Amino acid sequence: MENSHTPGLAGRKEWIALGVLMLPLLLVSMDISILYFAIPFVSQDLEPSATQQLWILDMYGFVLAGLLITMGALGDRIGRRKLVLAGAAVFGAASVAAAYAHSADALIGVRALLGLGGAALMPSTLALIRNLFHDAKQRGRAVTIWTGVMTTGISLGPVVSGLLLEHFWWGSVFLINLPAMALLLVLVPFLVPESRTDSGAEGVGNGARDGVREPFDLVSAALSLAALLTVIYGIKEWARHGFATVPALAVVVGLALGYVFVRRQKRLANPLIDLELLGRRAFGGPVFANVLAMFATVGMAVFLTQYLQSVQGLKPFEAALWSLVPASGVIVAAPTAAILAQRVDRAYVMGGGFVVAAAGFSWLTQIRTDSPLWFCLSAGALYVGGLVAAMTLANELAIGAAPPERAGSAAAVLESGQELGGALGMAVLGSVGAAVYSRDMADALPADVTAALPGGEADAVRETLGGAAAAAARLPAEAGDSVLEVARDAFSHGMGLASVGAAVVMVVAALFSFVALRGTAGRATSRAGKGPEGGDLARAQTGVLE
Repeated sequence: MENSHTPGLAGRKEWIALGVLMLPLLLVSMDISILYFAIPFVSQDLEPSATQQLWILDMYGFVLAGLLITMGALGDRIGRRKLVLAGAAVFGAASVAAAYAHSADALIGVRALLGLGGAALMPSTLALIRNLFHDAKQRGRAVTIWTGVMTTGISLGPVVSGLLLEHFWWGSVFLINLPAMALLLVLVPFLVPESRTDSGAEGVGNGARDGVREPFDLVSAALSLAALLTVIYGIKEWARHGFATVPALAVVVGLALGYVFVRRQKRLANPLIDLELLGRRAFGGPVFANVLAMFATVGMAVFLTQYLQSVQGLKPFEAALWSLVPASGVIVAAPTAAILAQRVDRAYVMGGGFVVAAAGFSWLTQIRTDSPLWFCLSAGALYVGGLVAAMTLANELAIGAAPPERAGSAAAVLESGQELGGALGMAVLGSVGAAVYSRDMADALPADVTAALPGGEADAVRETLGGAAAAAARLPAEAGDSVLEVARDAFSHGMGLASVGAAVVMVVAALFSFVALRGTAGRATSRAGKGPEGGDLARAQTGVLE
């Protein structure tokens, strides 16, 4: 039946339901980074080749990113609660299979299944918030929690992994998923109402034409998967190995497939992406702001981790624990942003968050090899707090602008943008840091040390800090210390200039928020339920609650 009643305030049941939905989101986010410490143990047990090891790490993220749009549209069609349950079942079963994988190829395949389950869970959890919380203030708090859990999960992955590996074998990093998925399967049917697009309603994106339900567009699903996979693969390979023909060709092919996908969406009555919705400032603007936010977040995360371990000399688990300190900025920034957003235009608060993030990155430009630990962590807390404040409000604006019947596909577009922004940040900022490192090493590495190294090792020393550390361990003490000193200085210099790039992007994001998103908050709220741009009331009522 149609949801024609006037939405009221959410009660205890809805907030408990939100807590249950956050469990899979936390674990899906953790799985992006949980193998960072486990991979040496996996390599010792399964003996993967160098290529297989890279695919073990990357397969999950590739499939997750590639299927978000498809799963978001599928949830709108068959029911978001149903898709959450299916995703939890797949994620749980794949976690068991991953824990007991007996070969590298098997683990790669199971990581793909984990990505499938994660893609089913992530957009559906955000879309269900749109249907559980109709009041704008309550929905804002719920989205704040969602954003905080997602970002915290990525940070917690290495910490949980390190803790488990001190006591158990590497498969335990996957088995930790099982209790939460079991709890989800038991509680969600009782706490979360089903929501989906009405199969009998008319309108763009609802799956029906002239009262006849159209089949799900598998061609568009394949195009979106292929486009995102090839683009993100090309960008990651560029970040890892520098510019080369194959990564460049992958990006070009992916962009071409994306163009074909967009052209197809314009012709369909039931598109996977509502291009008209994406073209609105109240939705497309926050999506773009989130792309810029993730560009800086992921792009700098790699530098921070390496700085703590290889420059500050912390052990991996110790570095992972210290890396949680910047998350303290979220504790202050997220509630503050939510309070301010109730008093002034959200666009100004978002812009202010980006300004705070720019200040944090500007602080990092002064990083040196001998900088105290608090200097780096304080700068991290500043930029993380600003970014999470901005991203929370961007998520809230975008989900509030989406009609309830398109909440799943809207959430998927938002999250796909985040994945793409993260890949771009890793490639662009990573390339800046790598270029500065290589130039500094070529200029400053003592000639006698270079002569003492075999050709391959000399190249490795000039390319990465890890290569320099490995080579230094095989050199005499004095020569090794010299290599490490120069390499750490070069890395810190590269990190500082990458921070300049991140700060500039944050200033662009702030200006974009101030200028392009001003006044969209009120429209986001009203357009979801009425008005020609947001769909009339009849269209908004095509969301079905059972």
